[in-house]
Amino acid sequence: MRLALHACCGPCLLEPLDALSAEHDVTVIYANPNIHPLVEYERRRDTLRAYADERGIEVVEVPYEPTAWLRAAAEVANTPGERCKRCFRLRLGQTAIAARDRGCEALATTLTVSPYQDPASIREAGQAAAEEHGLTFLVTDFRDRYPEATRRSKELGMYRQNYCGCMLSDAEATTARRERDARKAAKRAAAER
Repeated sequence: MRLALHACCGPCLLEPLDALSAEHDVTVIYANPNIHPLVEYERRRDTLRAYADERGIEVVEVPYEPTAWLRAAAEVANTPGERCKRCFRLRLGQTAIAARDRGCEALATTLTVSPYQDPASIREAGQAAAEEHGLTFLVTDFRDRYPEATRRSKELGMYRQNYCGCMLSDAEATTARRERDARKAAKRAAAER
């Protein structure tokens, strides 16, 4: 079966690609208008492309249009779960269009490798996108492969980002890191007394 695999980055591509390419003819689709800023988008894309090129896997890049993400997420920007659902719908919808245009029969995503993403929301978005464009959505859950993807990506020297991709997730991750660092510093200070 010809399968379009939506991919968000190189590290998340590793394990899903191995699992799916064993049974399918895979084309990787890079459709990620959510990633901000442009330099981050390009760094993730280039890391993914370098790995795919080494493996002889075709990568199709959907044109980068961050305003599409802004329009999709604007109403729910301050509600992370809802914002992510809209983001999944947008990205998997773009992937489904690219898949249909290339004669693919099915759609899957690497998003399900991350333990930080909501698999039910991903499944819902993927099924809706596939149905709308006459494809089959392969329901996958690669979270059990996340530790191996992390290990392999480090071993390969891949760029590993520290936030999901959008400007709001970047701000949220920065705040969480600062809070975590402050807790660690307070704990060290208390231990030194």
